[in-house]
Amino acid sequence: MAAILSRGRCIAMTSEVIDAIHGGGNDGARPLHLFIKEILIMSAIASSPRFLPRLMWADAASCAATGALQLAFTGALAGLTGLPAPLLAGTGLFLLAYAAAAAGMALQRVPPRRLIGLVVIGNFGWALACLALLLGGGLPLSGLGVAWVLAQLACVLVLGELQWMGLKRSRQAGRAAPLAA
Repeated sequence: MAAILSRGRCIAMTSEVIDAIHGGGNDGARPLHLFIKEILIMSAIASSPRFLPRLMWADAASCAATGALQLAFTGALAGLTGLPAPLLAGTGLFLLAYAAAAAGMALQRVPPRRLIGLVVIGNFGWALACLALLLGGGLPLSGLGVAWVLAQLACVLVLGELQWMGLKRSRQAGRAAPLAA
């Protein structure tokens, strides 16, 4: 397995990096040094002690915005998307409550790792529910409805993955801290 070294840690290279090394992939592949720079920058960002709280703020903001839209415009969204009004209203209420909880987690001096672990599971569960909604075929979704559900699916997948990465990094930092002292 191909890997690079970053701050004494071994980081696996993606297939895109390997393709770039060998000249494979698409014809417009970026040079290897740009991929390595991106990996190192992401590693540094994810290692920040504020990474998880910032992610929780982003999660809270996206949920508050989506929940508020779904509650304020339930009827209009139901008509435009093909999603049932009770589903939009119910998930809108849930999203607002969740946004408050996520903001509370973001305010903690030390991120509550177990709760954020549950958030990761919840985000991946929400993504699966979105996928089931799209593939189930039980709803007459419009193009806008499909886009609405896909946007939520993409958002929770990205947030869940970043939160998982932040949890792993914070665990590694916690283990390394006693060694540095």
